[in-house]
Amino acid sequence: MNTESLVSRRAALCGIAVALAVPSGLVTACGSAGPSGTGSTPTRGGSAPTGSTGASGSAGTALVALADVPEGGGAVVDGPGGEKIVVARVSATEVKAYDATCPHQGSMVAEPANGTILCPSHGSQFAAADGAVKKGPATTGLRAVAVRVDGDQVVLT
Repeated sequence: MNTESLVSRRAALCGIAVALAVPSGLVTACGSAGPSGTGSTPTRGGSAPTGSTGASGSAGTALVALADVPEGGGAVVDGPGGEKIVVARVSATEVKAYDATCPHQGSMVAEPANGTILCPSHGSQFAAADGAVKKGPATTGLRAVAVRVDGDQVVLT
């Protein structure tokens, strides 16, 4: 084998490695492209108080106004640490929330509709009432985030 063949193979293998690694970064970057509808999920919400350290450490932080979470539907909002949280309104007075990251490959899920949370990347579906997998390829449900209704706001508990 000559040196030119080794360089070409090495370049090809490096190109393949980059091609495999970059799409996950692109999916993450494209997840907040805006309201154009292409590769994006509109988000609402929640500015965090200075010094917040994430959803579990920010009890009482308002995520979204209850009026902005339609019954049977929901919203994807910004958590206090910049993470995305999907809030589902399962009845007039009950809300549930989950980490908006699909456990299958890390894409952001869409806003709930008709009691279902969909991952637009590969079609996984989750029950808005408990985050359980309704349809794969995901094999585990969404991670719950503790919330409650406090007056007219959905807040972290």
